[in-house]
Amino acid sequence: HQGGQGALGTASGAVRDVAVALTKVANDIRLLSSGPATGLAELRLPSLQAGSSIMPGKVNPVLCESANQVAARVFGNDVTVGYGASQGILELNTYLPVIADALLESITLVANVSRLFASKLVSGMEADVDRCRRNADRTPAIATPLNLIVGYDAAAAAVKEALASDRTVRDVIGEQTDVPAEELDRALDPVTMARPHERPTSPT
Repeated sequence: HQGGQGALGTASGAVRDVAVALTKVANDIRLLSSGPATGLAELRLPSLQAGSSIMPGKVNPVLCESANQVAARVFGNDVTVGYGASQGILELNTYLPVIADALLESITLVANVSRLFASKLVSGMEADVDRCRRNADRTPAIATPLNLIVGYDAAAAAVKEALASDRTVRDVIGEQTDVPAEELDRALDPVTMARPHERPTSPT
């Protein structure tokens, strides 16, 4: 329908949805790579350009930031397309030029930044396995399976002691209970916790 240009509005929405997903991934990568000393630092990103002039050696997540700026432009273009599509009168719409310009720009920007994101960033980033394991072992969330083994109160006490003494929950609960080490290792394995469908469930 030429007056409404609904098809172009739908197409713009699809491009916007790609930008939404891309910026979500970019934000996750930026958070996981934050550091190196005071952030999560679980991901190492390739150095794509000189870092901050006030922080020598810093690796900035430049493609994550580029993806977010592309998303901002695409979101704005989507509003433009929607407004233009709404301005049709009967069978005619004189806003087709601005609709087309905004939509084509969005398509080009998303396509270009997606290729760069994959080839320059994702293909070159690495996980710091030791850091990931250390963070996982020290998070209080790892104590959740202990509810089924030692009960909530004992698990909560172990978490408090672990945080206060800067130790792992595994070390503390091993000292405070007589649960076999093999059972604790199995229950508090982060890899196992990442697959909750394979864990035993609490009786109802």
